[in-house]
Amino acid sequence: MQTEQVQDTGAPLRSDQSHPVPSPSLRTTAFRVANMDCRNEEAAIRARLSQLPQVGSLSFDLPARRLVVEHELPDPRPLLQALTEIGMSTSLEAEGTVAGGDACGSACSAACGGSVVSLPSTHVFTVPDMDCRNEEAAIRARLEPLDGVNLLEFDLRAHRLSVVHTLPSAEPILQQLRALGMCAHLGNTTEVAPPSSPDADAACGPCGKPEPSLVSVPAASGNTTQFLITNMDCPTEEALIRKHLGKLDAIDRLDFDLMNRRLAVQHRLGDPAPVLDALREIGMQATVEREAGASPQGRATYLIEKMDCPTEEALLRKALEGLPGVAALQFDLMSRTLTVSHSLDDASPITAAIERLGMAPVLRASSRPAPAVTSEFGSGISKSQSLRMAAAGVLAIGAEVMAFSGMGESSLPVVGASLAAIALGGIETLKKGWIALRSRSLNMNLLMTVAVIGAALIGQWPEAAVVIWLFGIAEMIEALSLDRARNAIRKLMDLAPETALVKQPDGRWEEVKAETVPLSALVRVRPGERIALDGVVVSGASAVNQAPITGESMPVEKNPGDTVFAGTINERGTLEFEVRSRKGETTLDRIARSVQDAQGQRAPTQRFVDRFASVYTPVVFALAIAIAVIPPLFFGGGWFDWVYKALVMLVIACPCALVISTPVTVVSGLAAAARRGILVKGGLYLEQGRMLRSVALDKTGTLTHGRPSLTETVPVASMPREEVLRVAASLDALSEHPVATAIVNGYGDRPHATVQRFEALAGRGVKGDIDGQTYYIGNQRLATELGVATEPVRTLLEQFEAQAKTAVVLATAQQALAVLAVADTVRNSSKQAVAELKRLGVEPVMLTGDNSKTAQAVAAQVGITDARGELLPHDKLEAIEKLAAQGPVGMVGDGVNDAPALAKSSIGFAMGAAGTDTAIETADVALMQDDLRKLPEFIALSRRVGGILKANITFAIGTKAVFMVLAFTGHASLWLAILADMGASLVVVFNGLRLLGRSAPTDGRGAG
Repeated sequence: MQTEQVQDTGAPLRSDQSHPVPSPSLRTTAFRVANMDCRNEEAAIRARLSQLPQVGSLSFDLPARRLVVEHELPDPRPLLQALTEIGMSTSLEAEGTVAGGDACGSACSAACGGSVVSLPSTHVFTVPDMDCRNEEAAIRARLEPLDGVNLLEFDLRAHRLSVVHTLPSAEPILQQLRALGMCAHLGNTTEVAPPSSPDADAACGPCGKPEPSLVSVPAASGNTTQFLITNMDCPTEEALIRKHLGKLDAIDRLDFDLMNRRLAVQHRLGDPAPVLDALREIGMQATVEREAGASPQGRATYLIEKMDCPTEEALLRKALEGLPGVAALQFDLMSRTLTVSHSLDDASPITAAIERLGMAPVLRASSRPAPAVTSEFGSGISKSQSLRMAAAGVLAIGAEVMAFSGMGESSLPVVGASLAAIALGGIETLKKGWIALRSRSLNMNLLMTVAVIGAALIGQWPEAAVVIWLFGIAEMIEALSLDRARNAIRKLMDLAPETALVKQPDGRWEEVKAETVPLSALVRVRPGERIALDGVVVSGASAVNQAPITGESMPVEKNPGDTVFAGTINERGTLEFEVRSRKGETTLDRIARSVQDAQGQRAPTQRFVDRFASVYTPVVFALAIAIAVIPPLFFGGGWFDWVYKALVMLVIACPCALVISTPVTVVSGLAAAARRGILVKGGLYLEQGRMLRSVALDKTGTLTHGRPSLTETVPVASMPREEVLRVAASLDALSEHPVATAIVNGYGDRPHATVQRFEALAGRGVKGDIDGQTYYIGNQRLATELGVATEPVRTLLEQFEAQAKTAVVLATAQQALAVLAVADTVRNSSKQAVAELKRLGVEPVMLTGDNSKTAQAVAAQVGITDARGELLPHDKLEAIEKLAAQGPVGMVGDGVNDAPALAKSSIGFAMGAAGTDTAIETADVALMQDDLRKLPEFIALSRRVGGILKANITFAIGTKAVFMVLAFTGHASLWLAILADMGASLVVVFNGLRLLGRSAPTDGRGAG
């Protein structure tokens, strides 16, 4: 059945319809693949690109992370898409064309009168805020989608970014950087000139004109080693490590993930031993977690059921570390996995060595992704440490009591108790202080060490003991609080069971480890059980609680053909499903992995706090020295009084509360959002959400369901409505038109009539015989041709058209029987979501490619006043630019036609992302459920996070300021100073953790 509406698919006309197709020329395209650094990635790329028939040879340069492809494609976009599909972070480096036959190369076409080729330019930007790979990833995500951007090169140590592009100016790049919160400014610019050497003529061939080429920007090279550092969890350790490793010439880049105690080091060393030695010199307990580099190392991952304690680990280490070709071992006792980095042709010697120990190793696929989250660290505080701190507290308070009872503060019992308390409760702090002094790094451990030693030197032994004990207690409580925030995402992973009931080849059902279940296996889930893996239902019916993935409060009905997700709960009925994602690749794993990556990104507030602390601490330290020395030397002040004031000032100078407040709050906010089915890609977007002033909404699939449905059935003759539906659905069941499908779906599962002599009427509709009568169903043109378009029929057709509905007429050759209307219906949640956005002060704007009449009709239904229709992708981009000029703007789109506008917006949202890999990977914020109400919920949560961040920073700085004054006037003791520092730290930490315990408000106006 056809209607008068014609949809432009946007497909280009075939060139052979107008002129002969020239023989394809062989093209050579070079790509920069940032995460291609070992043979496993090379194998995956070869396997994926071999599926494209136009691809010829592949050339890999793993040290430079460079791939050169010879192909016959008209442009490299299919190659980029294929590489992106397998998780490769790819950008276009350079492209040239090897002419074939009499064809002229692309560089020559402009010179010969063809289309003009823009000469690439290289702009160098200085970006002071860009100092780690998280910022690099955010910038890549912003700039690489821009048309005209060819290549990005980063120098993080120098805070420089080089962009090779064909844009008319650097302004669009600067705008994108500033939208990310980066204070960027333009450095030097180099125009790429055509070669001027005498040999240049040979580069072009027939035309004799030189071919422009891209500037060769040196690529980053070297190995990347990831370390697990169990005692690194705050910016103090990060600063110490940065300073110490920065002295090694072969270190190119450091990437910190404090929340998961990971450090990735890009280096040019033969092996990571010097890095390990440097870390251990400053007291860091580091081990190599993952090693990848330019060497052709393979990686084999084994599942070993019998490996679950350090005894087995020691046995395996002894057996494998001396094996030729084995480079590194990585143990995960919690999941019973062993990863072996090696340079062997195959892993059979490793497998045999493990089997000789009586263990049964299962070699998993080499392409298996990394674990979604790091293993649990527990509380990080041992029983012996707790006992030592308890004993130190008894001794420190005992020393104070003895001093108050009349014993001198320098008497032997008081000094002995104080020394014992310092040894038990403060030795770790003193060690860290000594390391900081050795490396000339001014941090809180050094300040506390100087304060304690100074107090002891002036005879204040009890205060020295109490100060260092309270500082240790504060550190313990902060560690526990950080663990709570850190483990919030890991709790998501506990939702997916470790085992699954799998059908065996002989028909038995057996409970096996979820990690061993292959793709396409059949899994059974009984009522009340959690689903272990993603899959598609093949038999059974049930309701599934999908709250962990989508945040939906109500269970969702599941029938054959529906998708189920790992971690969701089967509430009633038995389901059998076919596995579509293995353990580590499920939607739940991708969510956890994405949020864990987001935790490592420094939010704008955190960058401000770090910069403030880096200035504040040395200034206060210098002030304390001045207070201790100047009054006694120049104004006759007493040394004891002024040194004591200086020591109090040092304790107050500790920026602990300030630096710890932001990461705890941001991580808690990310975890709280994930619990609600909102996946936020980093603190940057979590903070920017509260500043949105407008949100651009696509119509189809966002405000509406995205598929047509039957809305009206109006008989205009004597035939009953049910009979009208039966006849219309029976005819349309033989048509593939979307309007026909909507009518068939509207009729439901009831039986259809038998249709004979069915015929499609091009551009008008269909006809067929039912029960001996010929029926027609089609558009107004068909009704007019039949002569049945009476005045009532035309009135109904015009009425439905005014409502943005597609109307068809059911008729015989003599009369019209009924008018049926089909439309893309508005989601029930859209009107409420729009109202909530307006209540939050965010203006919703509709941008759609549909006709203006349809846009206005849908806008009226949901309450949007600014609706713009008939927009092409570049029109949407222009609209976003105008909205962005008025303030930060978000956009909800499909990521394909809307890609330019999404890239231009401050925050790009993807809706209904639970089943789509690309939305989870590419969107700034992914709303896992098809519910637009999640958008105002995210903005409200962002405002609450912003309010808590402001409150924490204000409280921390305010507390410091008050006690500075008290210390200077002599009204603050060391006791009060450490209690104030400890109290401020605990207040800001617990204030941030409140986000984990409460739902986000729908009205965020009071959130600050």
